[in-house]
Amino acid sequence: MARILVTGATGQVGQRFVPRLVHWAGTDTVRVLVRDAARAEALARLGVEVVEGDLRDADDRAKALVGADSVVNVAAAFRDVPDEEAFEVNRDAAVELARQALAAGVTRFVQTSTNLVYAGGLGRPAHEDDELAPGPLFGAYAVSKAQAELAMRELDPALGLTMVRLAFVYGEGDSHLRDVVQRVASWPAHKRLAVVHHADASLALWRALSTPGAAGRAYNVMGDAPISAVELHQLHGVPLPADTAGRVDEDPWHGLVSTARIRAELGWRPLFPSVWTAQDAGAL
Repeated sequence: MARILVTGATGQVGQRFVPRLVHWAGTDTVRVLVRDAARAEALARLGVEVVEGDLRDADDRAKALVGADSVVNVAAAFRDVPDEEAFEVNRDAAVELARQALAAGVTRFVQTSTNLVYAGGLGRPAHEDDELAPGPLFGAYAVSKAQAELAMRELDPALGLTMVRLAFVYGEGDSHLRDVVQRVASWPAHKRLAVVHHADASLALWRALSTPGAAGRAYNVMGDAPISAVELHQLHGVPLPADTAGRVDEDPWHGLVSTARIRAELGWRPLFPSVWTAQDAGAL
């Protein structure tokens, strides 16, 4: 029986992706590696095999990989963690997982990355073949993800590696969209944040995993309508800071990406093209 290993299954993306994966891939096909098995009880009730361990531990990775045919690495150390932890999880553990997966005979490996891996100053939405050279604005998270991608590229193609670069993920009760209001308070009012709904992020990961031609490719994933700083404040009923309308956006395309490739090659389309679509559907 095919076995799909998912890491980060109790995180914001993983906990919404895994139930959908069970629906798409079938019961008893999904295994998750989690640090706290108690947090994965809801997944276990769906028939998911739960392996308790730390992604940063080689023995735990090996235990989780036994019998696995495919891996979806969703685990990430995101905001408000020390830089050291971000590099340990997002780069070092991820790359070692890929190496061990290759040795264990895994033939499909989906690496969840970010739209922030690109260099700035492009003057247009980023394409998948653009240079991976994130600036300092998004810190260790973006840098560690970019470095992980670059290291994984050097591995044997037999791994069947696919990169999925997600925009800012929101929806389904995730507090990220509200939390980010504080972070964009210093932005120009018109500066835009690239976003993608959890349902659409999950669908992109599934298409990347299940489509044979996706191996060896990278895909940007973003909704059709980025949301501006002023709209984020309005959405949450938060007053806009003074003078934001007059602030200058030095790089208005930074963080925005082209989704032409995933549309053409994987047939992906966002179910929720905009935050407003998700709001109307009660899916925020």
